[in-house]
Amino acid sequence: MHPMPQLLPLLKQLRLSGILDSLEVRNRQAVEQKLSYTDFLAMLIEDELARREQHKFAQLQRRAGFNTQKTLESFDFTFNPGINQSLVMDLATCRFMDEKAPVLIVGPCGTGKSHLAQALGHMAVRRGHDTLFTSHAKLLGQMSAARAVGNYERKLAHLAKIELLIIDDFGLKPMRPGQDEDFHDVIAERYERRSTIVTSNLDFNEWSEAFHNKLLGAATLDRLRHGAYRVTLDGKSYRSPRASGENEGPAKTEEKGG
Repeated sequence: MHPMPQLLPLLKQLRLSGILDSLEVRNRQAVEQKLSYTDFLAMLIEDELARREQHKFAQLQRRAGFNTQKTLESFDFTFNPGINQSLVMDLATCRFMDEKAPVLIVGPCGTGKSHLAQALGHMAVRRGHDTLFTSHAKLLGQMSAARAVGNYERKLAHLAKIELLIIDDFGLKPMRPGQDEDFHDVIAERYERRSTIVTSNLDFNEWSEAFHNKLLGAATLDRLRHGAYRVTLDGKSYRSPRASGENEGPAKTEEKGG
């Protein structure tokens, strides 16, 4: 009698039903290669672990919310050759996450800020880190909505726990009264606990202009800038008219700042 019908409820009870996907192939392989029982069992366990890792990766990538095409592999470092590729590759190791350090990426529209931020997010997901990519405006909207329904503290706690939070297009619109307080809360809760990546079209010295409350803005930026890695992209725009086949890329990268 075929063993699979009897195994199915047992494997489901143990939450190992995925083993059925490779059981028949592995059983045939064991017979043909005259493998021992322990070798056969080891192959099944390895298959199950690989399935679980793939499932975890798919879940993390889906929750992250970024473009699956915006990876480091698709980032064209030759488009603007002045980029400090060694620093970008160092950031891609996600060592900055171990340091709980922020990464601040600035530059004009179309120079690759969002692509680079999402590429670093992809590297974090590949290492099993819970990651979220969101725009500054969307983040503020969600915080405001959570406050309106009495879920502000829960939303803040959730954002504080995410291992890597990527906030795109900071300061694209000046924050309205109250929004800078919400943004400060997020940055303060994550300060020296979790890493945050922020992209902006504004130069670093212009970030304070996005805050309605300048005192609160100074306190927020002090936390964001402390120990941050700063990346400046000031080269050609990917969105500019160009010959067919050209790709996106940035121009200049700066080392970690204090």
